[in-house]
Amino acid sequence: MSRFPATRLRRLRQSPAVRSLVRETSLEARQLVLPMFVREGLSEPSPIASMPGVVQHSLDSLRAAAVDAAEAGIGGVMLFGIPEVRDAEGSGADDPDGILNVATSAVAAEVGDALVVQTDLCLDEFTDHGHCGVLTASGAVDNDATLERYRSMALAQARSGSRLLGLSGMMDGQVAAIREVLDAEGFDDALLLAYSAKYASAFYGPFREAVDSQLKGDRRTYQMDPGNRREGVREALFDVDEGADIVMVKPAMSFLDVLREVRDTVDVPVWAYQVSGEYAMIEAASANGWIDRRAAILESLMSIRRAGADAVLTYWAGEAARWLRSL
Repeated sequence: MSRFPATRLRRLRQSPAVRSLVRETSLEARQLVLPMFVREGLSEPSPIASMPGVVQHSLDSLRAAAVDAAEAGIGGVMLFGIPEVRDAEGSGADDPDGILNVATSAVAAEVGDALVVQTDLCLDEFTDHGHCGVLTASGAVDNDATLERYRSMALAQARSGSRLLGLSGMMDGQVAAIREVLDAEGFDDALLLAYSAKYASAFYGPFREAVDSQLKGDRRTYQMDPGNRREGVREALFDVDEGADIVMVKPAMSFLDVLREVRDTVDVPVWAYQVSGEYAMIEAASANGWIDRRAAILESLMSIRRAGADAVLTYWAGEAARWLRSL
């Protein structure tokens, strides 16, 4: 008997061309979505200290950045609005002249034929208490009263030209409530992305700076407990039953097990959000010379795709897309 191995797996790794030919998972620009922040009252972009390279946009810089994103060949942009004035009901969220709806119209007019213009559908950026819904007298989030606000917000976003609404508030029944009102008002083509398995994560910290969050306390009564895997799958199944076109797992890298199980369970597209804390950690480590920035970014995105994500929301979308073109 030969003492040498009959099977030599290294044959499949012998050159860049062979490795590319047999690679099981691809990473393409079209699979990336760029989250973008636009702040009312700005005349020029404002850097976000905890997210190097990411800014709060003015309307003009947002338009220019959206054109740049479209030229990079990414799949879409997800817009978040930051108003000058907030109140308990989040009135700016469904105001046609509110910053998010004005920005959506501007971006849709600029690049709506080149990529999918998407909007965050949640009240947290618009409320003076920072929660994702309206509050009861005791300070708890009122699920069903919040759904009514979401329905109004959904119509405002659809009328502004959003093609995909990102339902990130984690209210029970939000997909069904929003699908019903959109269909009734003739927006049956609007896509619904359900943030189904959205966990109460420590990795959202830099995002709070990005949207100037007013939150006191936490969101643990409506976002998911990080210790729960099966519940994430259950949330996704409920959202699919209610009419979600796509479901989301958020954050991505610390919940890859949930992402894989959701992908294996549902028959709709599954997306993942590489959140602000994940972005900030890689940027900080690379700034200190501890890791290879480009390699770490691409490896992180590949890991999310390999775990089952059909698309990834990432703040590196445009930059990564250009890298991928040169590979």
